[in-house]
Amino acid sequence: MPVSIFFTFWGLNVIKKEHKPHVKKDFFGKMFSWMLPSSSRKLHLSQMSFFGMGDRLMRHIMRRKNIEQLEDLRQAAQKAGVEFIACQMTMDMMGIAKEELIDGVTVGGVATYMQRAEQANVNLFI
Repeated sequence: MPVSIFFTFWGLNVIKKEHKPHVKKDFFGKMFSWMLPSSSRKLHLSQMSFFGMGDRLMRHIMRRKNIEQLEDLRQAAQKAGVEFIACQMTMDMMGIAKEELIDGVTVGGVATYMQRAEQANVNLFI
């Protein structure tokens, strides 16, 4: 069955490239770049990350228990045909360029999300 995932606000950090090209940003875009994680590998487990120790511990436990890493799961999903949609409004607001996102991401707005949701048998909003 076709699957699409709509990424907005902090969820966009999950689909950012690890090594992004340099893109010109305005003042607010630069501020958001400075404040937000640069890629999925820089995401924090929670506010109780303990200076990154919690994040590293979680990845370590996942490896020990043979649980795929987020980046591997994301790649497998794309390979299986899952459509990733990045919210255009949020990208504009936070100064995130399409070039900063992993390859294969569709950029769309709420209308794109609503169209996919209307056609779906199941719609989860988290």
